[in-house]
Amino acid sequence: MTATDPALTALAQSWCALSLLHGRIEARLERELQAKHDLSVREYSLLDVLSRQHSGPGGHLQMKQVADAVVLSQSATTRLVTRLEDRGLLGRYLCDTDRRGIYTDVTDAGLALLAEARPTNDTALREALDEAAKSPELAPLVQAVEGLRIPAPAGSPA
Repeated sequence: MTATDPALTALAQSWCALSLLHGRIEARLERELQAKHDLSVREYSLLDVLSRQHSGPGGHLQMKQVADAVVLSQSATTRLVTRLEDRGLLGRYLCDTDRRGIYTDVTDAGLALLAEARPTNDTALREALDEAAKSPELAPLVQAVEGLRIPAPAGSPA
């Protein structure tokens, strides 16, 4: 049996707590978004990310950037885009300057569904954080999340 570095043990415990918090939040969001809007967390995230695109330089994301933003592989992102496109929530078109590039835009129906789902997402997030804050191991993480002030990406609406 080997001795374990206490700092690594603490780091592993912190990672487990962070993973637990993420899992609880995601499960709550999934349940609420599915029940009220027939959207998965990933679908909501994709609509949200794509709704922030704008026309002009730097206004559109390549599929790899979209995949990174929704934390999926490129192939899983393509399948997700296809599902939402089949539902009329997204549309694809070729890039004007690079015919190999494909952009995706949220349709009016997608924007309407996103606007309808946003309060559900926000309420479920608040409730999940409030519930997690009751746990001594998760309370410091909840405080850290609540204290974050992430600046909006350049070019996105404030």
